[in-house]
Amino acid sequence: MKDRKPLIGITGDYIKVRDVMPASAAYEVYSRAVNNGARGLPWIIPPLGPDLDLDAIVDRLDGIVFTGARSNVQPHHYDGGPPPDNNPEDPARDSTTLPLVPKVLARGVPMLCICRGMQELNVALGGTLHQEIHKVPEKRDHRAADHLTPDQKFAPVHHVRIEPGGVLAKLAPGTEFQVNSVHGQGIDQLSKKLHVEARADDNVIEAVSVDGSKGFALGVQWHPEWDFVQHPLYHAIWDAFGAACRKYHDR
Repeated sequence: MKDRKPLIGITGDYIKVRDVMPASAAYEVYSRAVNNGARGLPWIIPPLGPDLDLDAIVDRLDGIVFTGARSNVQPHHYDGGPPPDNNPEDPARDSTTLPLVPKVLARGVPMLCICRGMQELNVALGGTLHQEIHKVPEKRDHRAADHLTPDQKFAPVHHVRIEPGGVLAKLAPGTEFQVNSVHGQGIDQLSKKLHVEARADDNVIEAVSVDGSKGFALGVQWHPEWDFVQHPLYHAIWDAFGAACRKYHDR
């Protein structure tokens, strides 16, 4: 009998199709990375908030990806100040992912948190965010220009330094890598439950892990779902996450 692939959840965003019909969506690159990089079965988790049985979701999954998104976590979730003008928000997603994080950790389901997903991880565990990191003294602008094509936006643009002795140090075939950067927000106060795994050249936290986690629990600020076949660090992350999901499935 052929081995069953692990079922891996992908957090979805609330969108409106043609500005009319509500829908749940996740970018295709995440489904492809789960399917081809982690070698699992992708399953999109709709942002239904309190209407969604999160415990049943966790019961069924062998892993979960907290995805990046255009929207930002609403600042009232971490006692932040007023948001910038035209701040893209997704309260339906916030009400789904923020309570989902501790349930996933409590069960030990493998989790990979990407960009907004890493910020959700930090906020769900008591941390805070910079709402406009490019306005913080001595920090670079980590956003990508709107006029660029997707391939240009997600091309590597700055270095990250892997911290010794952590999860990434065991996975990464090196200590410094160039990664992409498309985020306007970032970690300010790090949750006491998180450990820094990598920093950018301006000292911005670029990767974290969960101290004492029961399972694989990694967050990265960049987007490893892009070019994961060729990029050695991206490939290593998806390979390790997929292995953790298969181990969880087979336990």
